[in-house]
Amino acid sequence: MLQRPYTAWRGGFLQRLFSTFARGWPGAGLLLQRLVTAALLIYCAIAHASHVTLLHVIAAGAGLFLLLGLWTPLAGMIMAISELVMVVSHRADPWICIVLATLGATLAMIGPGAWSIDARLFGRKEVRI
Repeated sequence: MLQRPYTAWRGGFLQRLFSTFARGWPGAGLLLQRLVTAALLIYCAIAHASHVTLLHVIAAGAGLFLLLGLWTPLAGMIMAISELVMVVSHRADPWICIVLATLGATLAMIGPGAWSIDARLFGRKEVRI
């Protein structure tokens, strides 16, 4: 069956990435992981305010998307890549960057959870007739 390219923006693509958006304790854990990751990213961007680079701005922007739970797979991968570039270019403390890259990659792989904008936009919906 041939798929239309615009179905990716109507929820088809993101819904196929995750079979469900985790609820209950796993969903609360993902929400907590998103909040801590975003807070740490934003804190690092503010802490390096004297010498902010484009990578810091990109990572902080990805942190805002993670905070909201919007486009979580994309934001997590952008965050992981920017943090790994910071490790290689020696722009920041390598251990914090490695931890943030790991958190971004895990959020991109696991998904945003039920308490996110992604779940509201792309999650399964109940249709009553």
